[in-house]
Amino acid sequence: MARVDERIVGLRREAEVLAASLAAGIHVVLEGPPGTGKSTLLRAVADAAGLGMEFVEGNAELTPARLVGHFDPALVLETGYKPEIFVDGALATALREGRLLYIEELNRVPEETLNVLVGALAEGEIHVPRLGRVAAGPGFRLIAAMNPFDAVGTARVSQAIADRMCRIAIGYQDADGEREIVRRAHPSTLEAPAVELTRLTREHAQVRMGSSVRGAIDLVRLGTGLAALRGEPEPQPGDETFADAAIAALSGRLRLQEGCERTPEAIVLELIERLKPKPADENEPPGKAHAPAQGPGRP
Repeated sequence: MARVDERIVGLRREAEVLAASLAAGIHVVLEGPPGTGKSTLLRAVADAAGLGMEFVEGNAELTPARLVGHFDPALVLETGYKPEIFVDGALATALREGRLLYIEELNRVPEETLNVLVGALAEGEIHVPRLGRVAAGPGFRLIAAMNPFDAVGTARVSQAIADRMCRIAIGYQDADGEREIVRRAHPSTLEAPAVELTRLTREHAQVRMGSSVRGAIDLVRLGTGLAALRGEPEPQPGDETFADAAIAALSGRLRLQEGCERTPEAIVLELIERLKPKPADENEPPGKAHAPAQGPGRP
């Protein structure tokens, strides 16, 4: 796992479970919010194990033909349906070559397309009209990723598929882990406040889904770039430049609660106020106020 540890932060246990699943021939769904490192984790584990991978972006446009493959229409007119003119899609390629099939956003894939996967998962093969049987090589595995918290444009994954896959839940890294991720991406003195502000967006009562660590990375990059453009030192909470960078980096990533009348920009500015250094008298514990200085000769 040493090679995996070099590429991921804070996901050692999940990496071990994934590696063991792949070695045991188990299909897996990686479930968690965006920006938690699902794709990075899979690529690191697959590379360390020497496994090839076919990548598919799940969306409403992913038809069975795009996933499985299709006959070349022009050649069909010339020669008819022959196996040699079949153009393999990602699923057929992964089956034939014994590779991983990685589908991002599994719950955005249309049901008719997902149904094609049932045969591959249950029997290790699919049957394509006019082509015949496509059997799975020994290394074939389906690895899917999905965000269970986003209900827009998603659908429920059928039990026929869910019952044939193990699930690995992946959450956000802790604060130290997220600071390390930002440090690796763009070292800066902005690292700590950027991560703290980003994490605060996930706790706000009016925010349904806050920003991932990608927001913190962009905040650092944009903040340092803006400061250089304006001829300023690196910004800190309370600076106009920090606020400009934070609004641009985070506001578009926030998903507010239904019925919330505030704007994402207002919420980002509110959270920045929590990061500003407090005056010395506000930091003094109650009942611990300094006594006035005594002048010479005063009792």
